[in-house]
Amino acid sequence: MPTVSIITITYNAERFLERTIESIVAQPATDYEYIVIDGGSTDNTLTIINRYEKHITHWISEPDRGLYDAMNKGLHHAQGQYVWFMNAGDELHDPQTLPRLLERIQRSQADVYYSDALFVRDEGQQLGIPVGLRSQVTPHRLPANLSWQDMALGMKVCHQAFIAKRAIAPDYVLNNLSADLDWEIRCLKAAATVEFLPFVLCKYLIGGLSVQQHRRSLTDRFRILVTHFGLFPTLLNHARILWRAGQFRKSADKIRANSSLPGQ
Repeated sequence: MPTVSIITITYNAERFLERTIESIVAQPATDYEYIVIDGGSTDNTLTIINRYEKHITHWISEPDRGLYDAMNKGLHHAQGQYVWFMNAGDELHDPQTLPRLLERIQRSQADVYYSDALFVRDEGQQLGIPVGLRSQVTPHRLPANLSWQDMALGMKVCHQAFIAKRAIAPDYVLNNLSADLDWEIRCLKAAATVEFLPFVLCKYLIGGLSVQQHRRSLTDRFRILVTHFGLFPTLLNHARILWRAGQFRKSADKIRANSSLPGQ
């Protein structure tokens, strides 16, 4: 049984998939399996998969019922002790990321590991242009000791920077754009030990499904938070979310204004 199952979900993402695969191929570690779940792409995705097939433990290409159905397929195919999703366009942060993770797992065997994520963007013909660490460019500050209660104001940890034991990882709920938030909360509820990693785990390509359907994503997030925290606390917390977002924007605007002053 491999220690880590790295799972990539892709659909018609020929422009992004190869950079994800290459970031995994670049890892000098061997104690992992790599699974690719494709939703029946009609572009050159399968050509790319075939090119790297010797590096892929298992792959399938077939229609699915959406992102989280595909992620459930990945979970069901996984054989590793831990599961880690790295979807098309995302990357392991650097070639030492997996060896450092495996070293920590061997030492502590925590139920959940988490860290920061470097946000990158797709700009024209260039991919992977750095934006900044998620904890710096969003209002989400990483707690030193993460618990499920920390999710009351939204998703504290980027999904690609969250690794859970397969034994505690539930299936994703379908037809909810915030199913990854629900999944993290349920993993944390089931975890006896949670460990922060003092190194960045991934590069996260911003602009995914929930960003593309932002209004529905907010509604779905509200439903998830009500499920775990109750209606009245969630209403109060959403007022806090709005206030926090406003304060963060003011702070960001002030920093931008100061950086544009003469002599700065």
